[in-house]
Amino acid sequence: MVVVGAGMAGVQTAVALRERGFTGTVTLIGAEPHQPYDRPPLSKAVLLGRAEGSAFEVDFEGLGIDLLLGREVTGLRSADHEVDTEAGPVPYDVLVVATGAEPLRLPGTEGMPGVHLLRTLDDAERLRPVLARQHDIVVVGAGWIGAEFATAAREAGCAVTVVEAADRPLAGALPAEVAAPMTAWYADSGTVLRTHARVAGVEPGSVVLDDGTRLPADAVVVGIGARPATAWLAGSGIATGTWGEVVADDRLCTSLPDVYAVGDCASFPSGRYGRRLLVHHWDNALQGPRTVATNILGATTGEVPALYDPVPYFWSEQFGRFVQYAGHHADADTTLWRGDPAGPAWSVCWLREGRLVALLAVGRPRDLAQGRRLIEAGARMDPALLTDPGRLLKNATATP
Repeated sequence: MVVVGAGMAGVQTAVALRERGFTGTVTLIGAEPHQPYDRPPLSKAVLLGRAEGSAFEVDFEGLGIDLLLGREVTGLRSADHEVDTEAGPVPYDVLVVATGAEPLRLPGTEGMPGVHLLRTLDDAERLRPVLARQHDIVVVGAGWIGAEFATAAREAGCAVTVVEAADRPLAGALPAEVAAPMTAWYADSGTVLRTHARVAGVEPGSVVLDDGTRLPADAVVVGIGARPATAWLAGSGIATGTWGEVVADDRLCTSLPDVYAVGDCASFPSGRYGRRLLVHHWDNALQGPRTVATNILGATTGEVPALYDPVPYFWSEQFGRFVQYAGHHADADTTLWRGDPAGPAWSVCWLREGRLVALLAVGRPRDLAQGRRLIEAGARMDPALLTDPGRLLKNATATP
């Protein structure tokens, strides 16, 4: 058993195989030299110097998981059942692709001093002294990672300007009316947010916008999105999608025999939402490996395959607020609010044909926990009850 990718999805796949009784060889290949680690703390504790790292608390040796770290995988030859690495080929009987996603770079800035990404432990280590010196920082992109980094940088005492090409934060993730209240969070924290702002270039000590404005910048942090890290699969024959993601089926099998895919690098068909989903969030990398391990072992025992159709979930800590989201709102026909979005705690619920399909909770974790279960159950909701923020969400279902 070979797992390519030593992030959350890869580690959890290897662990799940052992937990479910697999006794053969399990090899986990990682491109980075570090002991496998969790990513969420990078934009928080590690970045602010409160932790040296975020290594998984996994006894790889005790579980009999062989680690091949610092080894870039360069290709897949399915006919030979081998993956190519910088140190030579590695044969497999069953392969799991778990290489995650890689951040998009700002065009023209690759290798430029003072321009940073925040995806790896090394990225966080390079940014830690920048925050410690309280530099002027420009963040490009007002998405989830941009907001989280800006939060940490302000906490460290840095002057922070966030530039966003769209008209609002989280333009690619949330509807305008839902993202609008979040705009004020930036000013409340002392962060300058410039929307409708495109970067024309980066020069030593400044960022130049397309209107000629120059923003002082001792450092630039780019958070403009990520794409599946699948370039190494070119020429392998594996089916990929619009964004380069591996196209998996509802069992997380790929188009190649004996090859599975899981986590940020793979899309899967959702029967719940009637579309293919590509989910770049931690919970997907945690849940998918259980399905993969079950189906790998079930293929030899003849067990009924496990189908993968989770309710997507993620969270973000930004500007003193805990933001959680569950579901998928793209096809919703109704949007309902619980609480005042100008206040510290509120939620937004999306319905489709009366059923709860997605929920965003700001400072209301109970709404999220109950809402997630209601989405899983396909529960019909009573709009009049649902919009009462004093009522438990689970008590806002429609009368049968």
